[in-house]
Amino acid sequence: MDEKSLSSEQRLEIIEILRGRFEKNMNRHQGLEWAEVEAKLETNIDKLWSLHEMERTGGEPDVIAFDIKSEEYIFCDCSAESPKGRRSVCYDREALESRKQHKPQNSAMDMAVDMGIEMLTEEEYRELQKLGNFDSKTSSWVKTPDHIRKLGGAIFCDRRYDTVFVYHNGADSYYAARGFRGSLRV
Repeated sequence: MDEKSLSSEQRLEIIEILRGRFEKNMNRHQGLEWAEVEAKLETNIDKLWSLHEMERTGGEPDVIAFDIKSEEYIFCDCSAESPKGRRSVCYDREALESRKQHKPQNSAMDMAVDMGIEMLTEEEYRELQKLGNFDSKTSSWVKTPDHIRKLGGAIFCDRRYDTVFVYHNGADSYYAARGFRGSLRV
């Protein structure tokens, strides 16, 4: 078994976790049926590893949409706060390498690639916030437009005062309360 595959027991376990979360949070995916989601997962077993990683790092992934054009379910991190196992990271590899001292262990972009997921854009983050109140005590890096990144910055979002805020920081910064949220299409 390679390092990016799951045992049959692990596959069953993650499917059960996802099913339970799906059934408990029907407001996130009205009109969708778990049996159809599970059938899609069964034919895309490689995606289960990424969902397992999302779960392992505290993301609590759940289905938030179905893309009719691509016929894909969209899973997203739905943990109340930025996933605990993905905090204290700077934005990307370039930012990580530019730090002279007190480097974090990883970057958000590298972690997302390693996990096989996409970091949310600002627009996707705002859509997620329509499904609940996320990041009221933490913040999450989001994909940063190239023109901002080229100048050394990166953007992150959070929710305070019942409003989603977008902020900027140096891409090499990292904080114990800032992580990132990801999505996965299945």
